[in-house]
Amino acid sequence: MRLKDKTNGLLNFSDYKKPRFHILYAVIIFLLILVVLTALLPVFWLIVSSFKSVQEINSTTFSFFPDVFDINKIWQVWQKENFGKYFFNSIIVTSGAVVCAVIFNGLMAYVISIVKPKGYKVMYVMIMISYMIPAITGMIPLFKWLSDINMTDNYLPLMLIFGANAFYFINFKNYFDMIPRSLFEAAKIDGCSDLKIFTHVVLPLSRPIVGVVAIFAMTGAWSDFLLPYLLLNDSDLYTIMVEIYQVQNTLGNGFTYDEFLMLLVISIIPQIIVFFIFQKQITSSASNAGIKE
Repeated sequence: MRLKDKTNGLLNFSDYKKPRFHILYAVIIFLLILVVLTALLPVFWLIVSSFKSVQEINSTTFSFFPDVFDINKIWQVWQKENFGKYFFNSIIVTSGAVVCAVIFNGLMAYVISIVKPKGYKVMYVMIMISYMIPAITGMIPLFKWLSDINMTDNYLPLMLIFGANAFYFINFKNYFDMIPRSLFEAAKIDGCSDLKIFTHVVLPLSRPIVGVVAIFAMTGAWSDFLLPYLLLNDSDLYTIMVEIYQVQNTLGNGFTYDEFLMLLVISIIPQIIVFFIFQKQITSSASNAGIKE
């Protein structure tokens, strides 16, 4: 949105015409640029440093950029220790987590926000209470229970745990609350069941929030280390973060420091790609979060 089209919010175009708001607007822009640079600089530094040699990294002479950008280094690190296998393992876990996050949380939010069966308020209160409990407090009993039922070395618990999140449910519910109820009444008149309304009416109207939840679920599942580390004992099932931890423990015996940095760069590429794919959904979710009656 251009500034001249802005008619609401903290500052709009009519405010900007006043001289005293010029300084305030400039300060806000400066602070936003500073925040963006603070967030992007570490990532940019990691990418640049990954192309340096060990000698350049350990050099006492400061140099921001490497002497040579060798793109082949990415492929060389990828081939080491069959890294693609762990990459594929993470894709499996992450894909399952995204599906679980969208389907299960979306259905639960649909039931509580729209269907509202008997006892839905109790379910809502229980979910909100679970949101206030730190996830780490349940890690030990969760691990013990999964071990007792022989669900270690299995991706299914990881998919379900990463997908079950009260935060995703809240996002879905807030979005569903703003969808006009007349659409559901019209669908029921046409003979649609509750499930068909969810699949044919609610989900198509909720693509922005589905994209947002998918990004959160993908980021959480892809970057999580502790749970896969506890549940996956078979090295062939390791996710990318567990393998990076194993490599970090053996630096100098196969992997050099510059190769380890390149390994970190490769591990964050999927998250960057997914963000650019779903960025329109994120902005659409912020500006068009449903149409309220």
